[in-house]
Amino acid sequence: MGLSDKMDNAKDDMAGKAKEATGKVTDDEGLEAEGKMDQSKADVKQAGEKVKDAFDH
Repeated sequence: MGLSDKMDNAKDDMAGKAKEATGKVTDDEGLEAEGKMDQSKADVKQAGEKVKDAFDH
């Protein structure tokens, strides 16, 4: 996994956590769910990159 990919995944994960936290504080279930979804997408991308790295080595 390239450094830029890792940084993008970390950025997406952090943005998702921020949305989730904001949703909790403001009692906005939609925003909270969107944050959780963003985190899940970042996790899936990271897992895909790890698989790709395993086959590249």
